[in-house]
Amino acid sequence: MTPDPLPIVLAGPADATGVQACVDAAYTVWIPRIGRKPSPMLADYPALIGLEAVHIVRDGDDVTAVLVLRPADDHLLIENVAVRPAYQRRGLGSRLLAFADERARALGLPELRLYTHVLMVDNQRLYRARGFVETGRRTENGFARVYMTKEITGDRG
Repeated sequence: MTPDPLPIVLAGPADATGVQACVDAAYTVWIPRIGRKPSPMLADYPALIGLEAVHIVRDGDDVTAVLVLRPADDHLLIENVAVRPAYQRRGLGSRLLAFADERARALGLPELRLYTHVLMVDNQRLYRARGFVETGRRTENGFARVYMTKEITGDRG
């Protein structure tokens, strides 16, 4: 029998340090490639947690994955998906993206949007495999970004 997957839960104030540690662990590998800390490493996680924008997966006391969702009038922005390296390649990223799909449906929003650095091609592949399409490229806040969107319908994927 396969054990139940670890639940995705809303982060609380006590999780801020664990969220930052998870994000740092997930994104440190990208610093040499893009020449600076990726923007998720610079976010104000206590403030985002206060906005109830941060969802996490815990394994015991450790935050193993982070998902930051920001609703707008016509879409749900996936601001960050981060999985600790030791937990990568286990389907957590896909579970977080599926969770974002469900949140958008629950909020009655017709699409998901996200962006990633142009050099993070592995992430772009994952997003394309989950139904996202590229909608543009531009530099914002000094970061060269690829913007992607996914229509939310009655589909489950």
